[in-house]
Amino acid sequence: MTTLEILILALLQGLTEFLPISSSAHLILPSEILGWQDQGLAFDVAVHVGTLFAVVLYFRQEVASMAVSWVATFKNGFKLADSNVDFDGKLAWWILFATIPAGLFGLLGKDFIEAHLRSALVIAATTLLFGFLLGYADILAGKRTANNSNKSIENLGFKGAMLIGFAQAVALIPGTSRSGITMTIGLFLGLSRESAARFSFLLSIPAIAMAGSYLTLKLITSTEAVDWQAIGLGSVLAFVSAYACIHYFLILLEKVGMMPFVIYRLILGVALLWFVLA
Repeated sequence: MTTLEILILALLQGLTEFLPISSSAHLILPSEILGWQDQGLAFDVAVHVGTLFAVVLYFRQEVASMAVSWVATFKNGFKLADSNVDFDGKLAWWILFATIPAGLFGLLGKDFIEAHLRSALVIAATTLLFGFLLGYADILAGKRTANNSNKSIENLGFKGAMLIGFAQAVALIPGTSRSGITMTIGLFLGLSRESAARFSFLLSIPAIAMAGSYLTLKLITSTEAVDWQAIGLGSVLAFVSAYACIHYFLILLEKVGMMPFVIYRLILGVALLWFVLA
């Protein structure tokens, strides 16, 4: 990889991992449009590590609190319905269980996805479809905000968390956007924009860790040459861009909602359709 390719792909991974616009789509598109070669396993591992460190560091207080409370649930005998159980402990279990669908779907469907769904046409279709759904969900959230009737994460419940978890599994299809579809379902379930985004970010931690671990295992067992410069530069750039993205996205979300990202998705989807059909 050239330095320019490392720079662009690492920044794309960091910026799009947590925005509702699909990181996988933006990483596939350079090879589809510009003819770049696949970045390889080592680089995939590097950018996943960078984004994982970014989200854990940004939500370090919430993560630490959930970890402590999760351990405490063992002493409580897993009576999560007990009102005396700390909510952070319940939230940790919700996130762990909600990660299972994506893990199973990825394990069983990865070969089919790699073979048939990593194309510009599929990305165009999913970008448009889930862009429209995100826009509709955001409009509903705006109306609830005006009526002061949005829910917080505490009101989501285990069933709601699992619904978002199943949505995250669908996001393995390129162009869907993991953060986009999880926020969309969160909004449909009545969460505020900020609560939907925060739950999506926290849910991303085990998902990214799981994907990174799988890629690392593949890298260890492969004969692929490792470009340590690309790994180092890619992980640092992905970390910095992802951390900044989370911070400014939450600020922007509070002011303008999801609509700028919806518009971007629709423009991107139409442009991709034109590119494919032309």
